[in-house]
Amino acid sequence: MSPSVLNPIAVCISPAGKKEFYYDKISAMKIGDALIKEGKITRDQLKLALDRQVVFGGRIGTNIIELRIISEREMMELLSKFYRVPSVDVAQINNIDEDVINCITPAIADKYKVLPFRKDRTRLHVAMLNPRAFSEMEDLRFLTGFDVLPYAISELRLLFCLEKYYGLKRDMRYISIFEEEDGSRIADHEAYIMNIREQFATVKDKDDVGKIILNETKPYAKRIAMFMLRGEQIIGWKGREITVDGFSVIPEAGSVFLEAQKLNGPYKGPLQNNSGNAPLISRLGGAPSECCVIPVMMKGKLVAFIYADNEGDAVQDSGANFISRLAAMAEPSFEMTLIRQRIFSL
Repeated sequence: MSPSVLNPIAVCISPAGKKEFYYDKISAMKIGDALIKEGKITRDQLKLALDRQVVFGGRIGTNIIELRIISEREMMELLSKFYRVPSVDVAQINNIDEDVINCITPAIADKYKVLPFRKDRTRLHVAMLNPRAFSEMEDLRFLTGFDVLPYAISELRLLFCLEKYYGLKRDMRYISIFEEEDGSRIADHEAYIMNIREQFATVKDKDDVGKIILNETKPYAKRIAMFMLRGEQIIGWKGREITVDGFSVIPEAGSVFLEAQKLNGPYKGPLQNNSGNAPLISRLGGAPSECCVIPVMMKGKLVAFIYADNEGDAVQDSGANFISRLAAMAEPSFEMTLIRQRIFSL
């Protein structure tokens, strides 16, 4: 089904002053499929980006750019074609006038993921993650008093600008990988992941496993701790910015460790102030705004927990996903340390 046969839900004026129809569906294809149809990427490259998205989060276009399959400029050209709106010229958003920025409050910019970059008389030119979201444009028109002219922009570029102009903090995963005309560089995350795999594959003992986890989680968590399970007891093992020496507890009802065990996967949420969490909260010096607890398995048996938080800030989904992936890599690595011990004991 092509956009021309869909029912329009609204009519707006384009930046060129032409009447534009907004459809209930932009097209019958998604961004990834559109890139394949345009010959920009292959089906295998799309699968690679989708797999990467599961771990790091972000939009599919962001992950495709990070893999260096296409450039940000090519992606914005595709977004313009896909959404049928102009893409923003990066030069226009490098130095936006303060009076233009002030047309939209930080709260509104964050809620709708929009960036105003030019105004003329009654019109406000706005870069948007969803430039075909008519209801959002109606809200913006009501809130600003301007007719809103939408432009396409990449997720990476928008989040960079929202931090630059509004002080809206980005998830750490976007800070390390943003690039393009400003000359900064995208980190090669696939090479980065391969390097971590190689580290786990060459460990000599379990302390090496713990050191890898403490070190590689730095971009995603301010504080991290590892706890080993011995019978019913949870014993402090290693920590970064958290002292775990002497920590020992048999978890009670309400414990965040039991929550993660019950989920058989990551627990991400508040560290409830209850008796079950009291020993951990005491060790932390108070409950953080949010935490993440991830069980570590070995041969299907629970052997450890990874605890992570950002103190007063939330743990981002991409951070929780990344730490979960480290926990999965740690499982065979722990097994290798046991095999190594057996061999050297013979």
